[in-house]
Amino acid sequence: MALWLISLTLRAMPLLDLVTPEGTRKNQLVGYGLVVGLQGSGDQTRQTQFTAQSVNNLLRQFGVQLPENAEPRLKNVAAVSVHTTLNTYVRPGQALDVVVSSIGDAKSLRGGSLLATPLKGLDGNVYAIAQGSLVVGGVTAEGASGSKATVNITTVGRIPGGAVVERSVIPLFDDYGHIMLNLNETGFRQARLIVNAIDREFGQGTAHAIDAARVAVSAPYDTDQRVAFMSRLESLTIPQLELPARVVINPRTGTVVIGQNVRIRPVAVSHGSLVVTVSEEPQVSQPGMFSRGQTTTVPRSEVQISEQKGTIYELPDSPRLSDVVSALNSVGATPSELMSILQAFRQAGALEAEIDVL
Repeated sequence: MALWLISLTLRAMPLLDLVTPEGTRKNQLVGYGLVVGLQGSGDQTRQTQFTAQSVNNLLRQFGVQLPENAEPRLKNVAAVSVHTTLNTYVRPGQALDVVVSSIGDAKSLRGGSLLATPLKGLDGNVYAIAQGSLVVGGVTAEGASGSKATVNITTVGRIPGGAVVERSVIPLFDDYGHIMLNLNETGFRQARLIVNAIDREFGQGTAHAIDAARVAVSAPYDTDQRVAFMSRLESLTIPQLELPARVVINPRTGTVVIGQNVRIRPVAVSHGSLVVTVSEEPQVSQPGMFSRGQTTTVPRSEVQISEQKGTIYELPDSPRLSDVVSALNSVGATPSELMSILQAFRQAGALEAEIDVL
């Protein structure tokens, strides 16, 4: 039975696990480049013409002009996409890890090197330049008869520290006297707990809740004092709110996840199975003697419907998660049947929880 348990103990959580300071975010960078030096496992340029065009443009930049009708057949070059994430406060000259993925029909990027590739943000500006040798975790072996064995993915690789930052992202603050904290999980109670914890640490009136998703914190104007203030702010711990009673169902995978605060009231449930059997037994029909008829096959179907004997189970009042799981396991239902039982509990008012279907 695909029954998963969530058993979490209420505890204090670090402040930065609950909020995100406004202005500090991850910025996605992406670029298009060429990987060279492949051992015959690159793009087939007849199918991926953009790879040949990219090579022609690259050679033209270095003063190499090919004839107009030339179609180079390159097996050691692959067109790739390069992407990485640029965090706030990363300064020019620092290195970033990049992921390189084939966008053509290359068989493997193993052993290749990425040529200088500009990485742009959504605003069109270049923020980093990527280049270097790829580290590919997969491997492919192919025999002369066409048999092939592949372990992991060979068309995706990484370059640790392969991008150099050329432009940084400086966070913008509407008011340098305030730091806005955005709650990861919105809620008025959670916002109030954060305000109380900050006021206890720095004094009454330091923080105030704007709404259920934002808390404004008064901060020093001096940069040195602001850094010291943020270090103390990061060390704060906030009481974790009690988790809502929730059951999550994924009918595609047959997964049922039950939260810690789910409770079942006293209820009786009958569980049985309906079996429908359809069998086909075609028969041969022979024509009469001296007749002009032909031998034919006559279909014959037999349909049977049987229902297994159902048993009524009594589930007691279960305030603890372990009691809920034991009661549901005693029914002996399959994952799909368990989903129907839980929904029926909810309709009958016996399940004190919300049901979310993915």
